[in-house]
Amino acid sequence: MTIHIGANPDDIADVVLMPGDPYRAKWAAETFLTGAKCVNEVRGMLGFTGEWHGHRVTIQGSGMGMPSMSIYANELISSFNAQTLIRIGSCGGMQDDVKIRDVILASTASSVSTPSSTILRDVNYAPTADFTLLHKAFHAAEAMNLDADVHVGGIYSSDTFYDERPDLNEQMQRHGILAVEMEAAELYTVAARHGRRALGVMTVSDHLLTGEALPAEDRERTFGDMVEIALTAAFDS
Repeated sequence: MTIHIGANPDDIADVVLMPGDPYRAKWAAETFLTGAKCVNEVRGMLGFTGEWHGHRVTIQGSGMGMPSMSIYANELISSFNAQTLIRIGSCGGMQDDVKIRDVILASTASSVSTPSSTILRDVNYAPTADFTLLHKAFHAAEAMNLDADVHVGGIYSSDTFYDERPDLNEQMQRHGILAVEMEAAELYTVAARHGRRALGVMTVSDHLLTGEALPAEDRERTFGDMVEIALTAAFDS
């Protein structure tokens, strides 16, 4: 049990999926896991542990933004010995060939700053995904014959949701960044610091160039693909 996770030590699985929204964690646990049990309710940040095809899995909400992600990733690793942490969430498309509903597998995560920046103050550290997870996720997505496209590449983890830096977004687009979200860069950095595996699997829910947004009624079905990709990547040999 930690300050932010009220679970017993054996309540948390080695593999943890981390949506930002705690109610998305609840939905994913009820939809994909058998025998799912709520193991955390502290501050309303719900966490559940159950089984997927015989494998133990925890799905724990991370909240919004890198400071919140940092708290949960650090506690899951340091106090519960989580080995594999996969962010599942939404993102905003930043390239013309990235469409609404497409899946992004984040090989790298750029940022202006992260909570870990004070540790790495002398270096522009490059947070990256675990290659084995990334490789498995890509092949899992290909095998699923999704209606949407799958993109592998760099994303941008922003400190702000209501961004007032169009010039920065333009530079991200110019340098090939596929999408923007708010958590992956810190997750990758924390995982690297502790020698753990991390990956970000995101669904494009809106687009910065076109202004399109995924209708609320379509989100559940589309986000389900993302969860299945993450689970397959974590366990498929």
